[in-house]
Amino acid sequence: MENRRQPTVTDESRPQTLYDSDFMLWTEDQAKALRGAKGANLPLDWDNLAEEIESLGKSDRRAIHSQVRRIVRHLLKLAASYAERPRGGWQLTIREARSDVAAILRDSPSLRREIDGIIAEEVGLAGELAVADLEEYGELTPAVRHQMQRTNFTADQVLGDWFPDAP
Repeated sequence: MENRRQPTVTDESRPQTLYDSDFMLWTEDQAKALRGAKGANLPLDWDNLAEEIESLGKSDRRAIHSQVRRIVRHLLKLAASYAERPRGGWQLTIREARSDVAAILRDSPSLRREIDGIIAEEVGLAGELAVADLEEYGELTPAVRHQMQRTNFTADQVLGDWFPDAP
């Protein structure tokens, strides 16, 4: 028999299934509730317990940042590099990272609204890493560097099935 919690209503509008439908929101709600219950007569470390629960949700956000940076880094290399051989590996890396992001967004769909901001935050570092990668293999020219510094991607390009054409 499966040991799943039955939905119960904690207030008139919000069933207690948030844990299953949006983990990130659940961690935020639980941390807020723990902070609000701080004065209860229970032998709990309320502040640290709330921090730890909140950090569980933050780890999803950090993972998305990391995977988006990885995707953008490889998209930039695909757009700038003339080399044929590494293209397949870069595309595979992008597909794997997209799959990881999709899994996180299934568990914490509220993070989807942050994707555009995450891409904007990560494009700079991803560009620096891509420049270093191409420089290491002698493929970095001033024109390529300039192109990489100007390139931005949409959420559909980063998380969808899109790949840039070879230069």
